[in-house]
Amino acid sequence: MSTVSRLATTPVPPAHPESTARARGAVRAVLRTEIRLFRREPAALFWILVFPTLLLVVLGSIPSFREVDKTLGSGGGIRLVDAYVPVAVLLPMIMAALQAMPPVVTGYRERGILRRMSATPMRPSWLLGAQMGIHGAAALGSALLSVTVARAAFDVPLPEQPAGYLLALVLAILVALGLGAVVSSRARTSKIANAIGTVVFFPMMFCAGVWLPVQAMPDGLARVVEYTPFGAAAQALNQAATGDWPSWSHLAVMVVWTALLTGAAARWFRWE
Repeated sequence: MSTVSRLATTPVPPAHPESTARARGAVRAVLRTEIRLFRREPAALFWILVFPTLLLVVLGSIPSFREVDKTLGSGGGIRLVDAYVPVAVLLPMIMAALQAMPPVVTGYRERGILRRMSATPMRPSWLLGAQMGIHGAAALGSALLSVTVARAAFDVPLPEQPAGYLLALVLAILVALGLGAVVSSRARTSKIANAIGTVVFFPMMFCAGVWLPVQAMPDGLARVVEYTPFGAAAQALNQAATGDWPSWSHLAVMVVWTALLTGAAARWFRWE
């Protein structure tokens, strides 16, 4: 029997239980360490967890924001504070992905920490996955806080299609983290990461409706914005909030962006 034939017929041995256990332990250790470091960053905690809800409270305290605007929404219109809830939900995702996560990862690369990690059994996906998980959880907590405060303080109705709202929320978090992972993968220093993040930050905020809700945009501009990740997310959240299932086209836009961004991040990530 030839060597090729023997290799083809020889079963591949399963992973050793001890190796698997060590790998799981290493992943947990990385995650615990990154959580501990994240909790020591008061600026990140404020901008991700506190600022979006605080902004919603400030806007909701303006009397005109609590009056019905018949040009927004369908039927009899909606209040501006209602229209800004999806903005407050998306804002922490953008901040976590573009302002918080990339400087951390690129700072590790800049100080040579990633290079030293490369000499260990650790994989790049472990560190990047830990960062994405931590910032994703923080963004999700901030989003839920905004929805809760909006309901308690300004009587904003809870999403009438909760399953669709949760689906849109999860996809929005995934696409945001994919965008942050790309910046983290490509930037070689924290200064470059901050510069790239700032350049991308403001267009993404515009698409999410920070300055002008997507419902109030001219039809042509709204159609263009809906093909961006956060424009599609804002529309999907709005639809689910009013009781409709999010449009499959908006969900598909977020899925496609997530696949493209995470694939690019995995391909481009370098230790140094």
